[in-house]
Amino acid sequence: KQAMQIKALPVGAMGTNCYLLEDESTNAAAVVDPGGDAGRILAQLRADGMTVRAILLTHAHFDHTGAVSELRQALPGVPVYLHPADAALLGSDIFPPIGATVPYDEGDALTVGSLTVRVLHTPGHTPGGVTLLAGDALFTGDTLFQGSMGRTDFAGGSYEAILASLRRLGQLSGDYQVLPGHMDASTLERERRSNYYLMEALEG
Repeated sequence: KQAMQIKALPVGAMGTNCYLLEDESTNAAAVVDPGGDAGRILAQLRADGMTVRAILLTHAHFDHTGAVSELRQALPGVPVYLHPADAALLGSDIFPPIGATVPYDEGDALTVGSLTVRVLHTPGHTPGGVTLLAGDALFTGDTLFQGSMGRTDFAGGSYEAILASLRRLGQLSGDYQVLPGHMDASTLERERRSNYYLMEALEG
């Protein structure tokens, strides 16, 4: 039986996908992008009998961090991971303050129970955007969506950077589940074949 379970909870006013990455062999879990509805996230974790080891942020926009403060109160001592380039923007514009974060960056690997989460720095939507790779799953935040990609017209966004990030994801060998920050899940193989932006990036 596969130890890794992933649950998607659309949260907050924008229906951001919050993911619970759960290791059923150790009952350890990570919360990816808790954008709102802290009570619902905590209730699901309790129902699943999970102990939260980490909160992992793909980037620091408000619709991905809205429940961080409440989760911190309920889960004292649980680290909140964020790329330093986004941490530097906290408190400005659409990057509300969320308290102290632990930096993670390209090449880092975190453990959640028996699961390993690898960090890929994929800027473009924000300077500190990351994609998290666990097993056959890619948590792409607002970098890669089903049939689309993240906006680059916000503060710190870059069209050139997001195309480079998409190229990088498209060049990963094999297929992965694509678990984006908004809308439906997909697969990397499907996006390579049908996502205009990813195809453009791979041609570049």
